[in-house]
Amino acid sequence: MISIPLLLNGEHSCSYLEQQRAQSIFVHPGFNLTTAIYAQLIEQGFRRSGDNVYAPHCLHCHACIPVRLRASDFKPNRSQKRCWQNNTTTQTIIKPAVFEQQHYDLYCRYQASRHADGSMADASPQDYINFLGSSWCDTVFVEFSIEGTLAGVAIVDQLPNALSAVYTFFDSKFSSHSLGTYAVLWQIEQAQLQQREFVYLGFWISSCQKMAYKSNYQPLQQRIDGQWLEISNELP
Repeated sequence: MISIPLLLNGEHSCSYLEQQRAQSIFVHPGFNLTTAIYAQLIEQGFRRSGDNVYAPHCLHCHACIPVRLRASDFKPNRSQKRCWQNNTTTQTIIKPAVFEQQHYDLYCRYQASRHADGSMADASPQDYINFLGSSWCDTVFVEFSIEGTLAGVAIVDQLPNALSAVYTFFDSKFSSHSLGTYAVLWQIEQAQLQQREFVYLGFWISSCQKMAYKSNYQPLQQRIDGQWLEISNELP
């Protein structure tokens, strides 16, 4: 059993819930992480942001719940089936997780249109790649192109028995293609084809609209009290 040193940061304003204070535990930055070790940590409810691996550790709130799908059990709903059909001509290219100017430009436009008041709205190229890339994780950048135009990019961590959806950004002019949904559906299909058991979707927060959508992927597993439990709570 590997001993992994952890650090507890100070309380700060929560990024997801107003008037809440947040706190996280981090893997010590001096610890030599690998994709294999991260695969064990993500199963324990941790997530990656750049090279940092963390988990919520809030004193008075337990709203952030790690969620995942067993790829072979996934059952698309009617809306997801329409989204998949609507993207039959969307082209996909899997690329290394390195800086590309067109990716960064699209990311900046996405932040300006969706999260203008967020911490990454004015991200420099270094901020951008530090947030999405990693020096130790097996990560890919997946391009989605429509009619020859870059429409979206999904950042995906490839783990021994799972895929982890890190982040997706897209061009608002292709909103009719629902590329956020399509990116998740694409990852589920890839997990099935590659015989990986799970797709990790990060944290589900029922009262936060930008995180609650994950309930639409069923059957969803939630990590509660140290156990992964299958709970149906699909949004209407």
